[in-house]
Amino acid sequence: MKSPFSYLALCAAAWLVQPALAQAQDADAPRFVAETPTARVDYWQKRAADIKTGLEEAENLRSVRLVFVGDSITDFWHLDANPWFPGQYCGWSVWNESFSGAVPAHKALNLGVSGDRIEHVLHRLLPTAQGGEGWLDRPDLQPDTLFVMLGINNSFDAEKPATTSIIKGVQAVVARLRERKPNARIVIQSLLPTEDPVKNRDLVQPVNAALRAHAASLPDTAFLDLYPSFVDEAGLQRRALFNDALHPSRDGYRVWRDRLVAFLNAAPGAIAPSGG
Repeated sequence: MKSPFSYLALCAAAWLVQPALAQAQDADAPRFVAETPTARVDYWQKRAADIKTGLEEAENLRSVRLVFVGDSITDFWHLDANPWFPGQYCGWSVWNESFSGAVPAHKALNLGVSGDRIEHVLHRLLPTAQGGEGWLDRPDLQPDTLFVMLGINNSFDAEKPATTSIIKGVQAVVARLRERKPNARIVIQSLLPTEDPVKNRDLVQPVNAALRAHAASLPDTAFLDLYPSFVDEAGLQRRALFNDALHPSRDGYRVWRDRLVAFLNAAPGAIAPSGG
């Protein structure tokens, strides 16, 4: 029989050896992502797959009153810390405050996908029976309002004339939305200002003017002009409201949220929320 002292000595030795083994194992373990085999899944692919899964697995979508359609500017409502630029933040906390269901009339579904051009959104909205992704196919998805912000991605590697291409594309999306959800109000949101005053003058502002006129020509369709809230007195982009001169910062999403909530509360029959 071993003495208690021998047992304690063995335990002490084991206690000393375990950290050394752990350190040796840690030394062998990969320290960097670059050392680990990883399948490539771009952010937009995961985002689109998550939306598809959410639409398929949701038990009931009747509580959704607002649907947002767009590209990364809309998508990044669903990001908190910016994964590409440490120290920057996007719109997730602001979304949770106002559109996650605390105010039932403002419960929203976000269908924005980073990198999407207008033609990609058209494919996502096309019914599955017609070869599309069918993101509006669910019969229990009957929102009161559909918000659209699209077009800036079509200004890169653009068709010519770019302004006409963007205008026609957004008009096609609006027509598709009306076809799929005939009882919803459609709100066309303006493009936000870029950091390039020439691009704003020659593309963004003409597109916004045409979309305003188009909205005015359609029943149950409105235009929400966000542009003035994102420029200073000189008409230049308010850089503090953007992370990278294109995508809003958390403060930018707060400005956008405030405009949306004011718009919704001003709508006929709207019930003002008690907070947020």
